[in-house]
Amino acid sequence: MHKVDFDMVEMTLDVMKYAIGRITHPAPELGKPKREVELKALVGDTVTPEGIGGEKAFQLFKDVLIKATVPIDHPRHLAFVPASPTRAAVMFDLVTSASSIHGAYWMEGAGGIFCENEAMKWLVSLTGMPSGSFGVFTSGGTAANLSAMVTARENWRKNPMNENRKGLIITSSGAHSSVKSMAKVIDCDVLLVETEDRLTAAALRNKIEGLGKQERERLFAVVGTGGTTNAGIIDDLNGIAETCEAHKLWFHVDAAYGGGALASKTVRHLFKGIERADSITIDPHKWLFSPYDCGAILYKNPDLAKEAHSQEGSYLDIFKDEGAVGFNPSDYQIQLTRRVRGLPLWFSLAMHGTDKYSWAVDQGIALANSAASIIQDHPCVELVREPSLSCVLFRRKGWSPEEYTNWTYKNHREGFALVTPTKYKNEGVYETVARFCFINPDTTEKDIEMILDSMK
Repeated sequence: MHKVDFDMVEMTLDVMKYAIGRITHPAPELGKPKREVELKALVGDTVTPEGIGGEKAFQLFKDVLIKATVPIDHPRHLAFVPASPTRAAVMFDLVTSASSIHGAYWMEGAGGIFCENEAMKWLVSLTGMPSGSFGVFTSGGTAANLSAMVTARENWRKNPMNENRKGLIITSSGAHSSVKSMAKVIDCDVLLVETEDRLTAAALRNKIEGLGKQERERLFAVVGTGGTTNAGIIDDLNGIAETCEAHKLWFHVDAAYGGGALASKTVRHLFKGIERADSITIDPHKWLFSPYDCGAILYKNPDLAKEAHSQEGSYLDIFKDEGAVGFNPSDYQIQLTRRVRGLPLWFSLAMHGTDKYSWAVDQGIALANSAASIIQDHPCVELVREPSLSCVLFRRKGWSPEEYTNWTYKNHREGFALVTPTKYKNEGVYETVARFCFINPDTTEKDIEMILDSMK
């Protein structure tokens, strides 16, 4: 299987030609999903005892399978939180895979981990966290949030009274769904402050003061949000930090989406207080232009994370020897086996410089503000709320939820755009509205105008 022959060389050239074409084409075809039975009928059996050959498999991928996907970097993909990895990061993702670096321990992956750590130093500097703070790259926001809460819980359980106690976390109803999901994994309860808007210190204090004695004793952490996924709302991070410090609670900030805006020259001030967090989640694969999958968890005190996550095993003892001493990413988050997923970010930062990143993030914010102006001048639509970060919520006047859904599917079916509806609580009632999330600097005002015109 490892024999290098002419066919493999040809296959490699085909793959590289495809990759070059994809990287240099800023507006790929906006594919759409097919049912599994349809795909099976089109491609047939692909995993067989004899194999179908690389040429045929690659042809099926290019002609059929890739067309059943939605490229995250299409300039009119404005749904969910899209992504727009730089060409440099995509290219180096190929290098990362080809290099076969195991990124768990310094002994095996020192050069690659060094590069990751250079990128991590920049991330930490954006937050303003104190000296000694550091972090590690994860597979995404869910793994980062989970790693942070495991660390927080284990720190809380150092008190013998809490050893067998089920923990409690407070967050807002606008927090990301992964917070609830993560709490299930670590068997903790989540208490919500009901607000679709920013979580304030006053609302948090009221929730804490309303707890019974047993609930208060179980409370060990508060999760604030640095840019909600739905609307880009930033919680009162400074006020929440003060409250957590007063009550001796772990303060975690989920800035998986919004954390990219820390690189902005225009909105960085909105995150005041984030530097006081005990841990912060940021996803470079969202708004810092890395390929999937690249999240990050940052800790004020990394030693607490190491206490919670480092694994024991006789076959791992070698990594503790003097000759293997260095930063071991596996000690700071939930995964042992990991690729050096921060390498593409490092290469792109090294190539382009951090100023270019600041410019690209500010482009997303500028597009959101431009969209708001266009919406205000458009006869068929109106803003639901002022844009926040790169998110814009708006309504098509007179539309039912079904009409939003039909509009989404029509635009997607025609390969024009992917913009999806969401729900937003307006005056106590959840309303179906449309939503833009701008990440890609290649999106234009013309794209926005065309999408809005499709609602007429």
